[in-house]
Amino acid sequence: MSASDPQRLADLLAIARRSSQQIRGLPAALIPASNAEGYAVNELVAEYLDWSRLGWKIAATTTLMQKRLRTTGPIYGITYDRFAAESPARFSHATLLDPLVECEFFFRLGRALPARAAAYEPDEVADAVATVHAGIEVAECRFPLDALPSVPAILADGAASGRYVIGPEIPGWRERDLAAMPVVLEVDGVVRRTGHGADVMGHPLAPLVWLANARRAWGDGLAEGALISTGTATGMLLAKPGERMRTRFGNDTAVEVAFEA
Repeated sequence: MSASDPQRLADLLAIARRSSQQIRGLPAALIPASNAEGYAVNELVAEYLDWSRLGWKIAATTTLMQKRLRTTGPIYGITYDRFAAESPARFSHATLLDPLVECEFFFRLGRALPARAAAYEPDEVADAVATVHAGIEVAECRFPLDALPSVPAILADGAASGRYVIGPEIPGWRERDLAAMPVVLEVDGVVRRTGHGADVMGHPLAPLVWLANARRAWGDGLAEGALISTGTATGMLLAKPGERMRTRFGNDTAVEVAFEA
């Protein structure tokens, strides 16, 4: 890539974010040559936007999702405060970009996990977590679903980071077996997707440990207060106008979102 290409792609993606539009037919010369270059462009987009950050999203945390996203491991992207909503949430479907619903465990950090030489262990990461919430990500990509570029360009777009519906804190989450917790997505009262916490890399905490070490190696770590969505436990479901969705995490926690026509 030439020196000007990352800035040009970041500028296009920032414009697409601000205008809530998609980019069709991305020139091959603007596609980052590697995942690392894609992540670097995502950082540039965040700088250009200068929006308050919510935290991070993690995706492709299952073999099936990796196959669908054409990657060999998990991926991640920056998320923004302005796209977070408390449950029950309502979105105008017409303003969304190919909205894909994913039911996820959301982790809020009570203290930072800064860059350092040594890898983080799961216990250290768990100790840094303040709360775990039922959550729904409404993923949106600045590239149309029927014309997706290669993975590095998707990483430049924050791994299709979209909107985040934050549900209640899962009660007693430290003592409960989150891996065994059932996750059920209902659409207009009908069950459409099911899964368990174990469907997310064996345990919902595992993606957070992976991200902590990815950003540790990058050189900045994870900030105190960051909200991290840790990958779908129920696959992806394209939302349709007028649908109402409810996701149950276990028997006592739910998060809701409606897509107004």
